Amino acid sequence: MTEIAREVERRRSFAIISHPDAGKTTLTEKLLLYGGAIQLAGTVKGRKSDRHATSDWMAMEQERGISVTSTVMQFPYRERIVNLLDTPGHGDFSEDTYRTLTAVDSALMVIDAAKGVEERTKKLMEVCRLRATPIMTFMNKLDREGRDPVELMDEVEEVLGIRCAPVTWPIGMGQRFKGVFHLLQDRVHLFPSGGERVTEGEVIEGLDSPRLDEAIGDQGQELRDEVELVAAASHEFDAEAYRRGELTPVFFGSAINNFGVEELLDEFVAHAPPPLPRPATVASGKDADPAEGEARTVDPAEEKLTGFVFKIQANMDPNHRDRIAFMRVCSGVFRKGMKVHQVRTGKDQRVSNPLVFLAKDREGAEEAFPGDIVGLPNHGTIRIGDTFSEGEKLKFTGIPNFAPELFRRVVLKDPMKNKALNKGLEQLTEEGATQLFRPLVNNDLILGAVGQLQFDVVAARLKDEYGVDARFEPVNVSTARWVESNDPRELERFEKRVEEHLARDGGGDLAYLAPTKINLDLAMERWPDIDFRATREH
Repeated sequence: MTEIAREVERRRSFAIISHPDAGKTTLTEKLLLYGGAIQLAGTVKGRKSDRHATSDWMAMEQERGISVTSTVMQFPYRERIVNLLDTPGHGDFSEDTYRTLTAVDSALMVIDAAKGVEERTKKLMEVCRLRATPIMTFMNKLDREGRDPVELMDEVEEVLGIRCAPVTWPIGMGQRFKGVFHLLQDRVHLFPSGGERVTEGEVIEGLDSPRLDEAIGDQGQELRDEVELVAAASHEFDAEAYRRGELTPVFFGSAINNFGVEELLDEFVAHAPPPLPRPATVASGKDADPAEGEARTVDPAEEKLTGFVFKIQANMDPNHRDRIAFMRVCSGVFRKGMKVHQVRTGKDQRVSNPLVFLAKDREGAEEAFPGDIVGLPNHGTIRIGDTFSEGEKLKFTGIPNFAPELFRRVVLKDPMKNKALNKGLEQLTEEGATQLFRPLVNNDLILGAVGQLQFDVVAARLKDEYGVDARFEPVNVSTARWVESNDPRELERFEKRVEEHLARDGGGDLAYLAPTKINLDLAMERWPDIDFRATREH
């Protein structure tokens, strides 16, 4: 086995998905705590404290107790290297979440045991379904009174359309919550309330042990009866069905009290898939466009480096006004100082100071293997969706841009700050959270977003990071579509006739900004040779 193949087998890359307030950020903290990446877990509830969740480094996230950016953390655990990508929990940032899911090999779904399957969870599950992403499920907040565990699993099966296989089972809930029983290992894990630090609880071997009744009294027999019922009525854990995305292993616990987190992490590193082959297209000739080339599958154990950029983040270090492009390594080895080929621009560049992440803390990366995420310093030349290689002209597919649903005109309060505004908008929209459109007929700056919160974030970051005070006004745009045609003359005629509705996006692509849905339908009817696209590949 080659060094690359060995390192691929060690890697586990996953994203955490959930509805807001299900406890995703808290669970992220506790996974880092058990992974030894942090010694003391911050909690998003302690907003008055100076210590906030390690993964939520932006001021607005700390203030509101939510995740609005995707962050990347790497830590070793039981001879594996785990890459954990924390996604935005808020629905307004679904596009960032979707792109993050393209960069991982599996996902962890967090569900609030009192609320069950919520709206946002359904949407995220649909995204995972598109890629047949393997999913583990953590039923959280068992330290509070919640719904019956069997009822929760039934709801997941019915609403999300995936079979459930319980791996751990809760011993009571709320005030009576004593720990979890591990069905695969026939072990009871009793936990002291752990809180911020890792604490070891008592482990009792076997459900029939007299020690169980000594430790938890009448709940011992209750647990035996429940487990007998569950074992007969539920699906057994099947590692292959899990990896095919057909079955989800279910764990119960309380992230804030460290209940059930270690059991989850142990099973995750044992069963989650290592980095998987990736679909791409490759150029058929020297000057051909790889996006229009032949299909090819990139195997992670290939010797030559390939990777794609799924996220760009501005100002992770406000002192240096930096921009970082997050690249998922898909094959080969990335080494510090190596020369890489940026396929879109056709240029080679040497990366002398790549980064690996523990949230905002960073250290130099000497090398990275498939499944790892590397931070590339970006001076405005790297875009989301860019492929890097050691010379091969290929492009990874399946990294989409979605047409925004809300639009606002940006109005500057101080005209002297126009240059700073343009720079700020250019850099922030590069991250992909919002999209910038410049109409062909005027100098307006129009922002498009999926949700209102995205505008709030842009306004706050323009002020904090670029010293720009701007307000966002309603604009007569209800929807946008990217336009293209195989007939250049027809496209030119279209541009002249509907110029007042056209704009260029941040990447220079032509878009039709429709004032109403009816207007869009009419335009599509009148111009059958023009493609109006709601999504496009980055």
